[in-house]
Amino acid sequence: MSLDPATKQRIEQLITSNEVLLFMKGNRNAPQCGFSATVCGLLDGLLPEYATLDVLSDPEVREGIKEFSSWPTIPQLYVRGEFVGGCDIIQEMAGAGELSEALGLEPPVLSEPPKLTVTDAAVRGLREASAGMPEGSSLYLGIDAKFQNKLYFAPVSDGTVAVESNGFTVHMDPFSAARANGATIDAVESPEGPAFRVDNPNAGSGEVRQMPVSELKRRIDAGQAGELFDVRTPEERAKASIPGTRLMTPEEAERIATLSRDTPLIFHCHSGGRSQAAAEHFAAMGFTEVYNVVGGIQAWSTEIGPARDAT
Repeated sequence: MSLDPATKQRIEQLITSNEVLLFMKGNRNAPQCGFSATVCGLLDGLLPEYATLDVLSDPEVREGIKEFSSWPTIPQLYVRGEFVGGCDIIQEMAGAGELSEALGLEPPVLSEPPKLTVTDAAVRGLREASAGMPEGSSLYLGIDAKFQNKLYFAPVSDGTVAVESNGFTVHMDPFSAARANGATIDAVESPEGPAFRVDNPNAGSGEVRQMPVSELKRRIDAGQAGELFDVRTPEERAKASIPGTRLMTPEEAERIATLSRDTPLIFHCHSGGRSQAAAEHFAAMGFTEVYNVVGGIQAWSTEIGPARDAT
């Protein structure tokens, strides 16, 4: 069956307008099949934000994407316009450490293992829980890009970071380890047995505050703007920029990740959309004071005055 030209055009537009797009059943917060849930779980561990499309609510795309990709099943993952694969392939890539590379993410380089505390109550509960696990299983702590925690037992794999606390060893993937410094694993008794809790000081509120350009101008004049970033393209910035801003680059993103989580971060773009997404990304990393400039450089030009020539 040939793909309807209108449906093909819709699919192409969806793929090209989203850097990471998952065609799935349901959505990220409520997957409607186990395979979609599995892929969302893997992506959640790496990315604070990505786009999804619910094929159950769009029958034309549901059938059309199979023809478009020459792939018979859902979910399907596209990254920067390229088809990556379905659930099995994505799981294999994640296990081999290739998924982060496909997403354009470099595994964090840790100067030392994170400091992790396992309380006496947690040790007792974990030893009780591990008694029923298959031989060779070890405790893993997963912390996804939105600082949601997961404790589980699994065989030890290559590339993990092992931390010992209170006589108990906890394994983490490098991304989780980079988010875990200072975390505490605790447990309380419940009718169903030990209930485990992870307290992580790196987890921010996830809220992005909105900053008017008048407040940004006041901070710049007072020398209090701090970490101020322009998330537009180099071509846009070459035409005009707000004084004191730095262009957001992969290198800048890596530097921001090393900053204290109470460092104020301010983001702007042309009108506020792209900078909101950037601000949400770093808020999800645990930064507690993150701002989006309302209206971006467009509002600055209207309310403050023409932005200076960046050249």
